[in-house]
Amino acid sequence: MKEQANFLYTINGSKAQKAALAELRQTVMEVGDGLKGVNQISESLKWGQPSFEATNPKTGSPVRMAPVKNSETGYALYFICTTTLVQQFREQYGGQLTFEGNRAILFEVEKDFPIDAVKHCIAMALTYRLL
Repeated sequence: MKEQANFLYTINGSKAQKAALAELRQTVMEVGDGLKGVNQISESLKWGQPSFEATNPKTGSPVRMAPVKNSETGYALYFICTTTLVQQFREQYGGQLTFEGNRAILFEVEKDFPIDAVKHCIAMALTYRLL
């Protein structure tokens, strides 16, 4: 995996949120590194949030991450709301993950999340246009 810019320093959130987001960032980078059809993951800022997407054009949909507003413990993975990604995640992992509308998977710093389900959701987003 090629080292990318790390935009987590731009996040305004609690120490616990920043630590959880750093772990989640590592998960995104690891998932992207192992995906067929994804050359490399690019990290940038979109709407002031770290955003990740495949460098190959027309491969997938960006994944963003940030603390949940007005929360000291919540954080989220955000997806483009005009895709069907969150609907698909809800159908597959509705009993394991918490969602916000058609745009986010929500997490809490003091709760472990189902890593395999989250990795699968990340992979689905990063390869959305290949499916």
